[in-house]
Amino acid sequence: MEALRDTDPAHIGAQALLARLGAGGMGQVYLGRSPGGRLVAVKVIRDEITGHPEALARFRREAETVRAVRSAYTANLIDASLEAPPYWIATEYVAGPTLSHAVAERGALPTDTCRRLFAALAEGLASVHAYGVTHRDLKPQNVILGAQGPQLIDFGIARGVGDTALTQDGQAPGTPGYTAPEVLLGAEAGAAADVFALGATLAYAATGRPPFGTGAAATVSYRAVHEPIDVSGVEPGLAALIGACVAKDPAQRPDPAEVIRRCGVRDALLDDPVYAGLGVLGEAVPVHEMRTQGPGMPYGYTPTQHAAGAAGPAPRQRRRALWVAAAVALAVVGAVAVWKLPLGGKGGEDPRTGAQSPGAGGPSGTPAAQSPAAQSPAGPPVFIKQTGPNIDDFDPTKNTCKEPVEEQAKSDFQIAVTTAESDYLHEVKPGTVQIGFRMKYAPDDMPPYYVAVVVKPQHEIDENGRSTSVTNNRQLGFVAKARNVYEGVGTNWKDLTYPDDFSMELNGKKVKAPSLAQEPGGWTVVFRHATSDTEHKSMFCTGFIS
Repeated sequence: MEALRDTDPAHIGAQALLARLGAGGMGQVYLGRSPGGRLVAVKVIRDEITGHPEALARFRREAETVRAVRSAYTANLIDASLEAPPYWIATEYVAGPTLSHAVAERGALPTDTCRRLFAALAEGLASVHAYGVTHRDLKPQNVILGAQGPQLIDFGIARGVGDTALTQDGQAPGTPGYTAPEVLLGAEAGAAADVFALGATLAYAATGRPPFGTGAAATVSYRAVHEPIDVSGVEPGLAALIGACVAKDPAQRPDPAEVIRRCGVRDALLDDPVYAGLGVLGEAVPVHEMRTQGPGMPYGYTPTQHAAGAAGPAPRQRRRALWVAAAVALAVVGAVAVWKLPLGGKGGEDPRTGAQSPGAGGPSGTPAAQSPAAQSPAGPPVFIKQTGPNIDDFDPTKNTCKEPVEEQAKSDFQIAVTTAESDYLHEVKPGTVQIGFRMKYAPDDMPPYYVAVVVKPQHEIDENGRSTSVTNNRQLGFVAKARNVYEGVGTNWKDLTYPDDFSMELNGKKVKAPSLAQEPGGWTVVFRHATSDTEHKSMFCTGFIS
């Protein structure tokens, strides 16, 4: 819980705001008080995405799902505004930490506590399923440890019987490590998929570790499909129950009632001293901090509205604002999506979507862009160099790159770009981006195939590593050391971290990659096939938002 900021409104609808509870890709969540004095959690959709049809559809679905499911394990809907901006929903406020936060702070939970929590969450799932709803994104971040027991939150991608899917083509709902194998492979997420997520969630609670390890999203999802869950050190009986819940075949998983029976719980969860000590009573509510004034009208709210008479943003700021707006629109989809695992080799196939590789650009490293003097003798690449203007540019509004690739990627080449904004906070250190690539199939005795990854911000960078005012960026970007995809075991992912592994050469000077905070906005990521430091061609392009 955080204090309100000067830019926060005093009211949203009829709810007086008291504090900030958190934020996500969809919007900001506030602690509020209803006119009758009831504490509520108010989620406000960001105004940058109010024109995004899928975002609004998800938000309305969440409100309707919460309205329909009247369970002791979910927060009831209090009020909502869904017809015109500002869009918001207010639900009962449930005090207490998330399971993710509690385990991160206190470590793995003991076996008896896990069994009691397992049974309570299974009962919650059974209650939700009784309404014909599947949650589809159960994970430690979406479980609040309340005084009366755990509460399930975030029904933004929940589905009722007969509902139409809202996820983009080529994507599966959920979060890597908690999404069931059949969903990753293209099947619909049913009740058994929620049981898989339940088992993975309890594995996290019992071990304090991500259930299928860390790394790029595609790597974690691959393990969920093909490898056993991590229950090392867990009491055998509890480990066996977790293993049953995460069986690869959904037909082999127990239903929630069977999970409850196997837990063998005989007393109340709140009587568990460990559970009671996790802060389930929540933080003190700032009852004396209600403001009477704030930006906007008392019963309306536009989060990014400028003060009356204020000058408009400078050109650079305006460009950045457009990137941020697009970023949030994409995050609404990305934060609840796992890229489906590719099932075979089709030329240039994007391992996240199954679509053909989006364009990457231009003459930034092609022989045609070099003068004879700029070329160097062929040899194994180390750090590729710029040989001409680089026009690679990722367009976040279309989720593609603006220029065609220079070389078709090999049929089994796969990539993964994972950011904290993707809601994989337990896998990616805040402020960094995890980038990986591999050849899915690696026959023996393959000749070296070097790949260099380039990360380019929207502004050019000077020799001191500072952003310039040049927004039409034609620099190559920050590069990581080229790696042979067949080095070692070729099918293993080659993982890189931005900014740690990236740098740029300017006028003979090595410039370290800047932090994401220094250059908020859109970033372009290009995978280049390199035959030498000065001979390299783009073969795959994507991007992310900081």
